[in-house]
Amino acid sequence: MTSFKDRIIAAARLDVNLYEEVEADREAMGQAVLVVVLSSIAAGIGSIGHIGLAGILTAAIAALIGWFIWAWLIYIIGTKILPEPQTRSDMGELLRTIGFSSSPGLIRVLGIIPGLSWLVNLAAMIWMLAAMIIAVRQALDYTSTMRAVGVCCIGWVIQLLFFMLVFSLFGETGMSG
Repeated sequence: MTSFKDRIIAAARLDVNLYEEVEADREAMGQAVLVVVLSSIAAGIGSIGHIGLAGILTAAIAALIGWFIWAWLIYIIGTKILPEPQTRSDMGELLRTIGFSSSPGLIRVLGIIPGLSWLVNLAAMIWMLAAMIIAVRQALDYTSTMRAVGVCCIGWVIQLLFFMLVFSLFGETGMSG
């Protein structure tokens, strides 16, 4: 079995074999959760000048909620609405692969360097999207990368609308208080 550190590196290198490995490894759920948490903490540290110390905890919680919602949306869209004939997956497979697709987000810690925050976050966002597409393609056994792109885009839009609704209902002050 590959070490946790090696899995993070392979996931960030967009190694298809790693995504297949964690898809099949039911024991990797804890590692996937830890990758999501570490990635969100890295983002929090990189943005500490904007969000403050308490924002790191909020970011970690929001990342975990977002990860679960995203995986659920991808599951519904990818297995029920847009499956390929060979598509077979479950929530665990998607949670594990999508969790590891957060690995490139660890670079967001470099956002703490003055003047680099926007560049680091842009690079991390693009890199994480590429990892997400690979994770979804592998977890859903797609032969088409474009189908994985479509499923990710549809899921992202729905998730964005959901969070916009939540923030509009609670308002910024309601979420922070």
